[in-house]
Amino acid sequence: MKQPIELTDASARPGHSCECGILDEPDYPAFDVRPVPHAIRHATVFGALESIAVGGGLILVAPHDPLPLLAQIEDRMPGRFAVSYLERVPEAWRLLFVRPLPVRQ
Repeated sequence: MKQPIELTDASARPGHSCECGILDEPDYPAFDVRPVPHAIRHATVFGALESIAVGGGLILVAPHDPLPLLAQIEDRMPGRFAVSYLERVPEAWRLLFVRPLPVRQ
């Protein structure tokens, strides 16, 4: 079951007209890294994130809280992604990476 995403700006995505602050999760592709060998896991995540276009996103499924990976991503791609936890359970941590649209001045 998909979890809702809380946003502070109800107008952040088109097609949602209420002002509840909770939006349905878009159909972003899921990338389950649990079967990927540990030696190449981070490199595969970096490659997947590099392929995300502005306005796109990816749901990462990991076997644990990927705090070291998140720090590496921020070092390599500072500020490029908004990251939210969708699920925190021992079997599968699910994180949403969204590459936001540029802010109009």
